[in-house]
Order: sequence, then C-alpha cells, then structure tokens
Amino acid sequence: MADDDTLRSSLGVLLDEHARLQEELSDPAVHADAGRAKKLSRRYSELERVAVAARRYQQIEEDLAAAEEFAADDPDFVAEVTRLRSEHAGVETELKDLLVPSDPDDARDAIIEIKAGEGGDESALFAGDLLRMYQRWIDSRGWSAQVLDATHSDLGGYKDVTVAVKARDAGAYGWLKFEGGVHRVQRVPVTESQGRIHTSAAGVLVFPEVDEPEEIHLDDNDLRIDVYRSSGPGGQSVNTTDSAVRITHLPTGITASCQNEKSQLQNKEAAMRMLRARILAKQAEEAAAEAADIRRSQVRTVDRSERIRTYNYPENRITDHRTGYKAYNLDQVLAGDLDPVIDSCRDADKAARLDALGD
Repeated sequence: MADDDTLRSSLGVLLDEHARLQEELSDPAVHADAGRAKKLSRRYSELERVAVAARRYQQIEEDLAAAEEFAADDPDFVAEVTRLRSEHAGVETELKDLLVPSDPDDARDAIIEIKAGEGGDESALFAGDLLRMYQRWIDSRGWSAQVLDATHSDLGGYKDVTVAVKARDAGAYGWLKFEGGVHRVQRVPVTESQGRIHTSAAGVLVFPEVDEPEEIHLDDNDLRIDVYRSSGPGGQSVNTTDSAVRITHLPTGITASCQNEKSQLQNKEAAMRMLRARILAKQAEEAAAEAADIRRSQVRTVDRSERIRTYNYPENRITDHRTGYKAYNLDQVLAGDLDPVIDSCRDADKAARLDALGD
C-alpha cells in the first residue's frame, strides 16, 4: 500500500488537475464543444470526490495536531485525540480507495449485445431471459434502455439483441462491463418432453458508448454500407423495402448492422452508434494489452469465450465463476436483483487495483 509520502504526492497531482479543470470549465469557449465539455465535466466530477475527502483529511490533521498539543497538558483532550486518530485513519483509507486508478470509460453509457450460443432455440430463449433481467435491473435504478437492434427466434427468444443503456447518475458501463462473457444456463427446456436438464449458453458483449460522433472519427471512404431487406422470426420478411443496414469499417473489419427501425436512415444511425462503440472498445483492448500490468489487475471482462456465470434453475442457484459468488436466489436475480452479483465483481476488481497500486 502506498505510504504517506506517496499518498500526498498522488493527492497533489490530482488536486492540481482538479483546479485546472475547474478553471477550464469556467471558460465559455469550452462549452462550445459539447463533447469536450462533457468529457471534462465527467473527470471533474470524479476528482471532486477526491478534493472533498482531501479537505477533510487536511482539516482533521490540523485538529489532531492541536489536540495532541493540548493533551500534553490537559488529560481532558486525550479522548479527543483518540477520536481524531480514528477519524483520520478512516479518511486516509477513503482517500487511498479514491486514488485507485479507474477505467476512464467507467463513466460512459453502455451498449449491451446478447447473442444466442450453443443450445439452439433454448439458447435464444435464455438470451431473452437475460434481456428481461437487465431491463428490470436498469428500471430499478431509474436508468433507461433502448433496443437498437434485435433478431427474434421462432419460439419468442432472441438470436441476438442490442440495447443502449443510459444512466441518470452514474456511468452505466462501469457497472455493466463485468457482464461481458459466456452465461451458462442449466434447466429443463420447454422443448424437452422427457424432463431432462439441458445446458446451453448465451454470450454477452458490453461496450462503452461514444459520447459524441466526433470522438471516433469515421472517414466515409473507410466505410462500406450495405442495405438489405429486414427479416423476422424464421427469416420471414417484415419490410418490403431495403431498410436494414450493415456498415463495415474497412481498416479494422469491424461491422455493425441494424434492422429494428422502419427507415434506412434510422437504421444507419443506430448502426453507426454500435460501430463507434465497437471501435472504441477495440482501442481500449489494444491499450490494455500494451499495459499488461493493468490488465492483470482487473477482473477479466474482455475474453468472449470465458464462462463467467451459471444460472441453475433446478437449484435456484446463481454462481459467478470469477469471484466465487454463489447464492440460491436465482428467481430474484432474474427479476432484476443484480446488485449483489455485480458488486462482487466490482469489489474484486477494486481489490486487485489496490494490490497493484501497492506493488
């Protein structure tokens, strides 16, 4: 763990940044660029928590020094010294937690993709269950969710579905990013006549959403845009015009498609949102790969083949394989009570970052 000198040094750097951001945000010219203003405001809000705790820390230190001086001559101040030392230790711990390096994308909104995997129709039905679980959790937090694109299955599930999540008071991505990976379900499928338990899976991808289009500049010459006819369950046509859009970013090969809206223009706008988010996520992955020490300090969230969680219906059990979290309230989790599961991932990630900071 960082010693006092390291703590003060780190605090000094962040408080200087806080003061600089405060000065920048007071300049009207900065707000002419909405994207830049939002980015600066987001960082300022993060550092404001550090500044408030630092001011408390400094005030307690001054009060403690005075109390210790008085206690040398007056025993009545001994209890005050004990109280202030305890408060000082508590604020110091809070500051060290605040100084843990955070993911710069945590404060962003998020885009979630849920894709049916092994298991055919059962997997598609499970993808639908995951979508409802997330929607209920999002609603419980007062956030909003917008379906950008969806391909339905014959039995009412989803072959794939993409949802944009906007948070009212905190970055949705910082909460949802740990959902990325393979989700495994164990239950008796509706198509099973013998009552046998089957295992299937669905994949979840989570991307931070780009604040402003200009943040990820896409040259028109680097894009290939294909249009085609939207289709419904079983491949049946649901639109008589070529309104569905697929966009390919030629330099990276990353693609995004949308057929959910009725007009080609709306589908193109939604596909561009998804494409920018995927490109931003790829840039983040590349940066993390270069900083191997940082990557090792985090709960893994990028490996798309990693089995992260099991939903066992017969035992009403949910297990997160990364953190060891286990509970027998699967019905409540599916109803939107996701906080304890996600908190286990956030706590593990925070502990790993603290350890890395100490090293």
